Amino acid sequence: MTKKSGTTTDAVEILHRRYFEGKPERLEILEEARADEDVARKIFELRTKVGLNQSQLGKLIGTTAPVICRLEDADYEGHSPAMLRRIAASLNQRIEIRFVPIRRTA
Repeated sequence: MTKKSGTTTDAVEILHRRYFEGKPERLEILEEARADEDVARKIFELRTKVGLNQSQLGKLIGTTAPVICRLEDADYEGHSPAMLRRIAASLNQRIEIRFVPIRRTA
């Protein structure tokens, strides 16, 4: 809720103003982190939707459970298109890459 004086009680808005507003390098890092988290979450959701554990998915694509665990970690930055295609194919899916506008708020 924003008040007339420009102050706010919205925690997200406060954090945005304090750490991101006017700091394009921080906004870029935030967007990269959001993208990594999005990929990790999608892998997890697809795997659990079909009822596979990490070991089972690993066997389907020729890798191990620890690799799948890393891929599902929001902090992991090494998602390769080749690995994503292998995962998608094993789950009867295909990957789709989209370009969307950058969010300017936290």
